[in-house]
Amino acid sequence: MDGMLSQDEINALLSGMATDDGGGDAPQEAAEPAADVGSEDALTDAEKDAVGEVANISMGTSATTLYSLVNRKVNITTPTVEMATWDSIAKDYERPCVFIQIHYKVGLDGSNILVLKENDVKVITDLMMGGDGTDTSGELGELHLSAISEAMNQMMGSSATSLSSMLGRMIDISPPEASLVDLSEFGKPEDIAEFLQGSFVKVSFSMQIGDLVDSTIMQLYPVDFARELYNHFVSGQSEAEAPAPAEAPAPAPEPVPQAAAPPPMDMSGGVPPMQPQMGMPQMGMPQMGMPQMGMPQMGMPQMMPQMANVNVQPAQFTAFTSDFNPMQAQENIELIRDVPLEVTVELGRTHKSINDILDFAPGTIIEREKIAGEPVDVLVNGKNVAKGEVVVIEESFGVRVTEIIK
Repeated sequence: MDGMLSQDEINALLSGMATDDGGGDAPQEAAEPAADVGSEDALTDAEKDAVGEVANISMGTSATTLYSLVNRKVNITTPTVEMATWDSIAKDYERPCVFIQIHYKVGLDGSNILVLKENDVKVITDLMMGGDGTDTSGELGELHLSAISEAMNQMMGSSATSLSSMLGRMIDISPPEASLVDLSEFGKPEDIAEFLQGSFVKVSFSMQIGDLVDSTIMQLYPVDFARELYNHFVSGQSEAEAPAPAEAPAPAPEPVPQAAAPPPMDMSGGVPPMQPQMGMPQMGMPQMGMPQMGMPQMGMPQMMPQMANVNVQPAQFTAFTSDFNPMQAQENIELIRDVPLEVTVELGRTHKSINDILDFAPGTIIEREKIAGEPVDVLVNGKNVAKGEVVVIEESFGVRVTEIIK
């Protein structure tokens, strides 16, 4: 022997130390076991791929919607799908964070949770309120939660529209609910959602918003809901790939039997009709088996379409005369009195180069082409209709119209 213990001997020693109740040193506490995801709850690789594809399409549409809300370039990368537990989420993710619950009310039965970091929510809400995204000081309040709920409502609404097109069914969601959760101090996960008690599906995305946010967001799915997405996804793909049934060829029309030609009538009082001589062309007589054009057969009724009695008259137009005055026509100006028009008062105009405009600063004087005291132009929808002089009414500027331009 070389003095080395085998693996079986090491396991036996460790087992004895864990079960030793005698005196001496207290046994060390066993390390906390890793989260166990039962095989009956784990998704297969095919199910993970389908859930990832659904999440990828949904988040792609959501990124476009978020761009319109924050007016910044939004990039959400391809998702990563894995099984997780509440302990692993609380250990790995930043705290506190915002949990946004999305419930499906039409088309799908279930819900999912979108998890955002607190600082990301502050940046998004500041951009939505007209800021530059840098005001992230202070605590996250009801105003932030209300704003992010509205943003998620529009994002997940567009995501539901994409799911409807992909799965071939109408899908709708209820308004999302946002809440601030401190994972280190939060009590029971079932207070947020029942499915967080056991193992669930975690879909992770990398989200970038301009140069302000470079973070990770998560979507948490119940296992049953993830499998439902997979079933709908597979059934939708199979229906799309199934070849359309070939149309049965139309049956060929049955040949219409030709009516037997009537025997020639004896028009000579007992003399048999003249037979054409061999090799001589038949003049004025139809060939056998060929329809006779323009002349009805003897003994057959002639089918003529019946013409309906139609009263046809020439069109009559009013003659145009040189003394016609369009101003004499009756006008109804009341129909357009409520149409809004934009009235602009223009002091004057000038032309500047880009270099001159870049040199603008507070205090810069811009000269116009009009002389001081010259009447200003009154424009209605961009058209010059009058001239006037500037007056002061109490504390506001006004224009007194001095001339109407015809």
